[in-house]
Amino acid sequence: MTDSPIIDKTAIRNAATVIVLRDRTADPHILMGQRGAQAAFMPNKFVFPGGAVDAADADIALATSLPSICQARLGEQSDPDLAHPLAVAAVRELWEETGLVLGQQGAWQVPPPADWQTYAETGHLPTADALQFVFRAITPPGRPRRFDARFFLLDAAAIATDLDDFSSACDELSHLQWVPLAKAREFDLPFITEVVLAEVEGRLDTPEPPQNVPFFNNNDEASHFLRLRGHIPDWDRD
Repeated sequence: MTDSPIIDKTAIRNAATVIVLRDRTADPHILMGQRGAQAAFMPNKFVFPGGAVDAADADIALATSLPSICQARLGEQSDPDLAHPLAVAAVRELWEETGLVLGQQGAWQVPPPADWQTYAETGHLPTADALQFVFRAITPPGRPRRFDARFFLLDAAAIATDLDDFSSACDELSHLQWVPLAKAREFDLPFITEVVLAEVEGRLDTPEPPQNVPFFNNNDEASHFLRLRGHIPDWDRD
């Protein structure tokens, strides 16, 4: 009997986060939930749905691809082959944590893996054309978990199922709710979520994907606030 491989939980993992925006022009709300008190990463914080990329995500076919501009930005200062599994992870994590389906009706051509079985049973194929890459952030050193997270903005109109039905969600996030964007900062939020909220607020009147994307890069020496496709001065934080 061989020992199970040891997983370095402090290593930086690629991750996808989805910011679902509802009624963006009339009364903007965003979908958030609360992490459990015992969670190793950001316990009790209100966050957007999302999580780490799984190895199997690279093998899941998408019925529609990410916008080309988003694929290009995802490939900057990163492996361009990650764009596809990041988009797949975004769809999967949205389904697992909220029970909402981003996809189009259709039958799978091959049997879905276990992580996708319940999604496939809804009669949908995953789509990525409505996902907009709007922010990237790497968790600072010293945290119990570290992620290289790409944030995707998604207009709720692209969701294929009832926006108020969270009955198929797993229990990773509690108190799932549509939070008025103007009141989101009243919740207990991670620092980076507050930064991303400012970016979302600035995009309410801009439905197309951004030409450049903020990148909060926390390396071992300092933190740098950069832009993918363009550059603004480094922002060092102790």
